[in-house]
Amino acid sequence: MAIGLIIIGDEILSGKRVDQHFPKVVQLLAARGLQLGWAEFLGDDRERITSTLKRSFAGNDIVFSCGGIGATPDDHTRQAAAAALGRPLVLHEEGKAMIQQRIRQVAQDAGQQADLNAPDNLQRLQMAEFPQGASLIPNPYNNVPGFAVGTHYFVPGFPVMAWPMIEWVLDTHYTDLFNREPRAEHAVLVYEVAEAALTPLMVSIEKAWPRVRVFSLPSVGDANTRRHIELGVKGEPGQCAAAFAAMCSELDKLKVEYTRL
Repeated sequence: MAIGLIIIGDEILSGKRVDQHFPKVVQLLAARGLQLGWAEFLGDDRERITSTLKRSFAGNDIVFSCGGIGATPDDHTRQAAAAALGRPLVLHEEGKAMIQQRIRQVAQDAGQQADLNAPDNLQRLQMAEFPQGASLIPNPYNNVPGFAVGTHYFVPGFPVMAWPMIEWVLDTHYTDLFNREPRAEHAVLVYEVAEAALTPLMVSIEKAWPRVRVFSLPSVGDANTRRHIELGVKGEPGQCAAAFAAMCSELDKLKVEYTRL
């Protein structure tokens, strides 16, 4: 089981808005000893969203989907999820009540009486139309819920709503996964060496320590930094420490310049 993230919206792909969900979800997961396994960015294309969800529903990953669950013509996520599952969209009665409560509260704050049968308020109820069998994700910001089907969780695109909703899902359903596998990471900066020259070392490290992954992040340098490679290991703490010690020993034998991070 991996954790996946789907971020939906033409505004992200066009550059009108800069995505904030990816780094925040990485942060929320890391705080709980978890990590993101994959992420996808999609535009407001119902067929493509449906195809993506059909593929992810076929697996057993935990998937968070941000965006497209409103009731305007460019919102397609609710319909796409239903189509991917082969289920009808149905009005969730508890979700309907929560939206109506929000409508009453907004009207009350404005000193008015809410007309629940007004066309705009009836339109808002579409935000409670979810695939049959969906459960609710509470929205602490405005009480308009998201929805969940299996291990898929659908939240709005607004960070102020999405992030606490994702935290709620994690803290309500997945505490058994938190910090289950301790992890460590160690790295060095290796200067003025071609990545290909270090590849045999990386291969040998992963072969010798199967619970360790090697990473290599080259940089061409800039006005303040020479050309270098961030070379490191991450994984099970005991194996990671041994692998890192062996890595540094081999770098010494190669007589390359490096500094520990």
